[in-house]
Amino acid sequence: MNTPIKVAMLTSLTTAALVYVILEWRPLRTEGSRGPEVSWAAPTTSPVEAVTAPAEPARAGDSPSEDEQNNIEIYRKYSASVVNITSSATALNFYLQPVPVEEGTGSGVILDTSGNIVTNYHVIEPSLKPGGGLDVTLANNTKYPARIVGKDVSNDLAVIRIDAPKEKLDPIPFGKSAGLLVGQKVLVIGNPFGYERTLTTGIISATGRSIQAENQRIIENVIQTDAAINPGNSGGPLLNRSGEMIGINAQIASPSQGSAGIGFAIPSDTVKRVVGDLITYGYVRRPYVGISQVQSMASYPPGLARQLGVTPGKGFMVIEVNRGSPAARAGIRGMSGQVQYRLGIYPVGGDILIAFEGKEISSPMEVANAIDHLKAGDKVTFTILRGNQKIDVPLTLGETTAEMQ
Repeated sequence: MNTPIKVAMLTSLTTAALVYVILEWRPLRTEGSRGPEVSWAAPTTSPVEAVTAPAEPARAGDSPSEDEQNNIEIYRKYSASVVNITSSATALNFYLQPVPVEEGTGSGVILDTSGNIVTNYHVIEPSLKPGGGLDVTLANNTKYPARIVGKDVSNDLAVIRIDAPKEKLDPIPFGKSAGLLVGQKVLVIGNPFGYERTLTTGIISATGRSIQAENQRIIENVIQTDAAINPGNSGGPLLNRSGEMIGINAQIASPSQGSAGIGFAIPSDTVKRVVGDLITYGYVRRPYVGISQVQSMASYPPGLARQLGVTPGKGFMVIEVNRGSPAARAGIRGMSGQVQYRLGIYPVGGDILIAFEGKEISSPMEVANAIDHLKAGDKVTFTILRGNQKIDVPLTLGETTAEMQ
């Protein structure tokens, strides 16, 4: 079974076994069948020590072809722009003393000479534990502590920052991911299994894919590639033949926890938008409705639904509306109480959401993803059932704050 895997390497000093945290994986939106599960990728039981690539590649006996020369030039120009990121946490040793423990490694891309680096959220997540930390190793083997500038779980992205001399920081320029074509050449530079700044090449295998973030949100317009991506490549760049970054490598599908020729990269247009907000604000500005909890009417017994005067299994009852939110100002109502029906207790009295912008709601996550494509100030319409009345409720989207993240 193919397994989409977040390609950061996880290690532990407390066990020699491979540890996998299984997460539910949603099917790609372009496919109708249910997809396999997502698991964290882990290295072998004896992790490879970080190996630094030689400064100059070995010379071939024959002159390189035009395509090979392109690979060589891009690697020489941008390999030093890819960093190695180590996440650590604090654990207790045999004497119950706190000691730092390496939790995982991944890749990152230098964004500017101010020391900002983009990577995947799941690469830095282990460092969020109490006593956790981040270290960044540059191409010249100098190591710097890093701090988190901002993170976006919904797009599996994070920006971290190091204090390093400007002359040691060579950014990779952004390219456009919109308009990419299947068959175009791509290059991957990263740190698979600790082998720093490894280059692999391939093509764009598909565009418009969807993958799922840890918080169940869907990341759209994902790039699929057959370039080899392995544990440790997470957070590294997917480059075009001009050396521009068109994506950040994030997951693979594999039956063996290693590259099987199916890798996924978050598109650069998304990355550029997200990191701009993270660097400027420390969080991603998103449109905001303010409906904090709903319950599917599919969970209501048909007999109870008929007593409430609603169609069994249709829509989502609003349980709670945040005070002062756009939903509250628009008059959307949360539940007014609960009733017992047979052996269950069910919320009642809340508006039932049945459509958003004229389209029937099949899941709250679908609505959340649609709203993500809008901006604060945009006007939208929810269709609700209130009692036996069907009502269109216009609503002006607000904007999230740092406290909401």
